Amino acid sequence: MARLESKLADMLTAPVEALGYRLWGIDYVQAGKHSTVRVYIDSDKGVSIDDCVEASRQISAVMDVEDPISNEYTLEVSSPGVDRPLFSAEQYATYLGEEVKLLLNMPVNGSRKLKGAVTKVEGQMLSLDVDGNDTLIALDNIRKGNLIAKF
Repeated sequence: MARLESKLADMLTAPVEALGYRLWGIDYVQAGKHSTVRVYIDSDKGVSIDDCVEASRQISAVMDVEDPISNEYTLEVSSPGVDRPLFSAEQYATYLGEEVKLLLNMPVNGSRKLKGAVTKVEGQMLSLDVDGNDTLIALDNIRKGNLIAKF
Protein backbone atom coordinates (compact mmCIF):
# COMPACT_ATOMS: atom_id res chain seq x y z
CA MET A 1 0.00 0.00 0.00
CA ALA A 2 1.35 3.44 -0.87
CA ARG A 3 2.26 5.87 1.88
CA LEU A 4 -0.91 8.02 1.63
CA GLU A 5 -3.19 4.98 1.54
CA SER A 6 -1.36 3.58 4.57
CA LYS A 7 -1.77 6.88 6.45
CA LEU A 8 -5.49 6.97 5.55
CA ALA A 9 -5.92 3.36 6.68
CA ASP A 10 -4.31 4.16 10.04
CA MET A 11 -6.62 7.16 10.41
CA LEU A 12 -9.85 5.45 9.31
CA THR A 13 -9.63 1.90 10.71
CA ALA A 14 -10.93 2.73 14.21
CA PRO A 15 -13.89 4.90 13.07
CA VAL A 16 -14.94 2.27 10.49
CA GLU A 17 -14.65 -0.56 13.02
CA ALA A 18 -16.65 1.48 15.54
CA LEU A 19 -19.55 1.31 13.06
CA GLY A 20 -19.25 -2.49 12.90
CA TYR A 21 -17.40 -2.80 9.56
CA ARG A 22 -13.89 -3.83 8.51
CA LEU A 23 -11.75 -1.44 6.52
CA TRP A 24 -10.95 -3.68 3.53
CA GLY A 25 -8.68 -1.23 1.73
CA ILE A 26 -8.17 2.22 0.25
CA ASP A 27 -7.37 3.39 -3.28
CA TYR A 28 -6.25 6.95 -3.97
CA VAL A 29 -6.42 7.92 -7.62
CA GLN A 30 -4.75 11.28 -8.16
CA ALA A 31 -6.10 13.26 -11.11
CA GLY A 32 -5.86 16.97 -10.26
CA LYS A 33 -9.30 18.30 -9.28
CA HIS A 34 -10.83 14.95 -10.12
CA SER A 35 -8.89 12.87 -7.58
CA THR A 36 -10.75 10.05 -5.86
CA VAL A 37 -10.38 8.40 -2.46
CA ARG A 38 -12.11 5.03 -2.68
CA VAL A 39 -12.65 3.33 0.69
CA TYR A 40 -13.75 -0.31 0.72
CA ILE A 41 -15.63 -1.61 3.76
CA ASP A 42 -16.70 -5.16 4.49
CA SER A 43 -18.73 -7.08 7.03
CA ASP A 44 -19.54 -10.74 7.71
CA LYS A 45 -23.19 -10.00 6.90
CA GLY A 46 -22.37 -8.06 3.71
CA VAL A 47 -22.51 -4.36 2.97
CA SER A 48 -25.61 -2.47 1.81
CA ILE A 49 -25.93 0.98 0.28
CA ASP A 50 -27.17 2.26 3.65
CA ASP A 51 -24.00 0.87 5.27
CA CYS A 52 -21.88 2.74 2.71
CA VAL A 53 -23.80 5.97 3.39
CA GLU A 54 -23.33 5.60 7.16
CA ALA A 55 -19.61 4.87 6.78
CA SER A 56 -19.20 7.70 4.27
CA ARG A 57 -20.58 10.23 6.74
CA GLN A 58 -18.19 9.06 9.46
CA ILE A 59 -15.17 8.87 7.12
CA SER A 60 -15.93 12.30 5.67
CA ALA A 61 -16.12 13.83 9.16
CA VAL A 62 -12.76 12.31 10.15
CA MET A 63 -11.12 13.45 6.92
CA ASP A 64 -12.51 16.98 7.32
CA VAL A 65 -10.94 17.22 10.78
CA GLU A 66 -7.63 15.50 9.96
CA ASP A 67 -7.33 17.03 6.44
CA PRO A 68 -4.78 14.47 5.11
CA ILE A 69 -5.14 15.53 1.45
CA SER A 70 -4.49 19.12 0.47
CA ASN A 71 -6.15 19.09 -2.96
CA GLU A 72 -9.78 18.48 -3.89
CA TYR A 73 -11.02 14.89 -4.07
CA THR A 74 -14.18 12.83 -4.25
CA LEU A 75 -14.81 10.32 -1.48
CA GLU A 76 -16.37 7.00 -2.51
CA VAL A 77 -17.29 4.29 0.00
CA SER A 78 -18.04 0.86 -1.41
CA SER A 79 -18.22 -2.85 -0.74
CA PRO A 80 -15.27 -4.75 -2.21
CA GLY A 81 -17.75 -6.76 -4.33
CA VAL A 82 -17.25 -10.20 -5.86
CA ASP A 83 -14.11 -9.22 -7.81
CA ARG A 84 -12.73 -7.65 -4.67
CA PRO A 85 -9.47 -5.76 -4.73
CA LEU A 86 -6.76 -7.29 -2.54
CA PHE A 87 -4.47 -5.06 -0.52
CA SER A 88 -2.57 -7.13 2.05
CA ALA A 89 -0.75 -10.42 2.56
CA GLU A 90 -3.56 -11.52 4.90
CA GLN A 91 -6.17 -10.91 2.22
CA TYR A 92 -4.21 -12.91 -0.39
CA ALA A 93 -3.75 -15.72 2.17
CA THR A 94 -7.53 -15.82 2.68
CA TYR A 95 -7.92 -16.74 -0.98
CA LEU A 96 -5.37 -19.57 -1.28
CA GLY A 97 -6.27 -21.67 -4.32
CA GLU A 98 -8.39 -18.89 -5.84
CA GLU A 99 -7.56 -17.09 -9.08
CA VAL A 100 -6.44 -13.49 -9.03
CA LYS A 101 -5.36 -10.99 -11.64
CA LEU A 102 -2.48 -8.64 -10.93
CA LEU A 103 -1.13 -5.47 -12.45
CA LEU A 104 2.52 -5.07 -11.48
CA ASN A 105 4.76 -2.03 -11.18
CA MET A 106 7.75 -3.94 -12.62
CA PRO A 107 7.52 -6.92 -14.99
CA VAL A 108 7.92 -10.48 -13.69
CA ASN A 109 8.87 -13.05 -16.32
CA GLY A 110 8.45 -10.31 -18.94
CA SER A 111 4.89 -9.35 -18.02
CA ARG A 112 3.24 -6.66 -15.92
CA LYS A 113 -0.15 -8.41 -16.07
CA LEU A 114 -0.49 -11.81 -14.44
CA LYS A 115 -3.39 -14.15 -13.81
CA GLY A 116 -3.15 -17.27 -11.68
CA ALA A 117 -4.11 -19.15 -8.54
CA VAL A 118 -2.66 -18.08 -5.20
CA THR A 119 -0.52 -20.99 -3.96
CA LYS A 120 1.36 -19.50 -1.01
CA VAL A 121 1.86 -16.29 0.94
CA GLU A 122 5.01 -15.92 3.04
CA GLY A 123 5.75 -12.57 4.61
CA GLN A 124 5.54 -10.02 1.83
CA MET A 125 5.92 -12.58 -0.98
CA LEU A 126 3.10 -14.13 -2.99
CA SER A 127 3.34 -17.33 -5.06
CA LEU A 128 1.00 -17.77 -8.02
CA ASP A 129 0.45 -20.72 -10.30
CA VAL A 130 0.56 -18.98 -13.68
CA ASP A 131 -0.12 -21.49 -16.48
CA GLY A 132 1.44 -24.30 -14.45
CA ASN A 133 4.52 -22.29 -13.45
CA ASP A 134 5.15 -21.17 -9.87
CA THR A 135 5.71 -17.41 -9.99
CA LEU A 136 7.04 -15.46 -7.00
CA ILE A 137 5.90 -11.83 -6.64
CA ALA A 138 6.74 -9.23 -4.01
CA LEU A 139 3.58 -7.62 -2.64
CA ASP A 140 5.30 -4.23 -3.00
CA ASN A 141 5.43 -4.85 -6.76
CA ILE A 142 1.63 -5.23 -7.04
CA ARG A 143 -0.01 -2.03 -8.25
CA LYS A 144 -3.45 -3.61 -8.31
CA GLY A 145 -4.72 -7.07 -7.44
CA ASN A 146 -8.23 -8.44 -7.74
CA LEU A 147 -9.96 -11.71 -7.01
CA ILE A 148 -11.44 -13.27 -10.15
CA ALA A 149 -15.13 -13.88 -9.42
CA LYS A 150 -16.52 -17.35 -10.12
CA PHE A 151 -20.16 -17.73 -10.99
